[in-house]
Amino acid sequence: MSEVRQKATIAKEASSRLGNLTTGQKNTALLRMAEALVAEQDSIIAANAEDLKRGADTGLSTSLLDRLALTPERIKSMAEGLRQIIELPDPIGDQLESFARPNGLRVEKIRVPLGVIGMIYEARPNVTVDAAGLCLKTGNAVVLRGGSSALRSNERIVEVLQTALAGTDVPPGALQLISDPDRASVDEMLKLNGLLDVLIPRGGASLIQNVVKNATVPVIETGAGICHTFVDESAKPEMAEKIAINAKVQRPSVCNSMETLLVHRSHAEQHLSALVGKLSALGVELYGCPQSRELAPQIKTAADEAWDTEYNDYVLNVKVVDSLDEALAHIRHHGTMHSECIVTENEAHASRFLQEVDAAAVYHNASTRFTDGFEFGFGAEIGISTQKLHARGPMGLPALTSTKYRIYGDGQIRE
Repeated sequence: MSEVRQKATIAKEASSRLGNLTTGQKNTALLRMAEALVAEQDSIIAANAEDLKRGADTGLSTSLLDRLALTPERIKSMAEGLRQIIELPDPIGDQLESFARPNGLRVEKIRVPLGVIGMIYEARPNVTVDAAGLCLKTGNAVVLRGGSSALRSNERIVEVLQTALAGTDVPPGALQLISDPDRASVDEMLKLNGLLDVLIPRGGASLIQNVVKNATVPVIETGAGICHTFVDESAKPEMAEKIAINAKVQRPSVCNSMETLLVHRSHAEQHLSALVGKLSALGVELYGCPQSRELAPQIKTAADEAWDTEYNDYVLNVKVVDSLDEALAHIRHHGTMHSECIVTENEAHASRFLQEVDAAAVYHNASTRFTDGFEFGFGAEIGISTQKLHARGPMGLPALTSTKYRIYGDGQIRE
């Protein structure tokens, strides 16, 4: 039996027990996990250093190395994410509906776990902890398959978490990591119907599309993040500058960072040059349309494919538009339904933008960097869904549940 099937089988066996645990039992396990991460941070950082060295030796970009890197502060943040999950309400068992039928049947609709979740993701070890915490809190077993660049980090993190679970009511088998870095292990997960109940891919567009196109197991799609900020003609210059810089520079390696800045012509003529200067000084490489280059010559010519590129790096597209309509059209054509922002003092324009833009998160006068489970008060997230079925946006605890109908009778039969 392959490693993938063996570990999925173990997770499946553990899921039946896990789904029946109380909130208190699950929270105790999460607390032990959080404490263990902090206690074992030195060994986790040592494992991470192996990944970082291998990544540097093989030419990983600065932004990918940043996504991969673990520090005491980041490990503390991961542990804090687990503690926040403890404080969140447990959705399992929630009664969503209750009604009586004319024949006397009483019907209840309640939340239940999905079962076994398969997570396929890339170079961010914190996803290992987030996914484990969210899945276990909702009574789901999880099979993790991280990127090969983070293999040693993920192995050590899962070892620490499984050891912590061993002293709790949560079966350690409910948390599994696929260590085989071969692409075939992903391909096998995509076909594990009967063992995996749902797959959640989290990473770049090629990974996500491979899962969506080839899986026979149901998929919750987390999309790529080609996010836009549109600076309208009425935008306050200081606010627009602050939001644009934050959206691009605060952490460019993540999916909710801005990839294209759209600027209304009247605003651009007065303020674009200064904004571009500040972005350049912060190390951002800029590509743009002819109009933007006339106003800020340090902007390089953008190729056609630039508008459909998720850089996840200190690179930004700039386009000057003549109207809100043109900005909306650009987003419709090039956006990935992730996160979009308008900076404006025109309430009618803001209302129209929020209504018409088809994305999981739309912002008025705030950075797209807030599209995050932690920032939404979900404790952590297992991904940001850009699809429309089952879940959309940052996926917290309720998104990892399904429903069950309970029907109570006193002998009714159907005529």
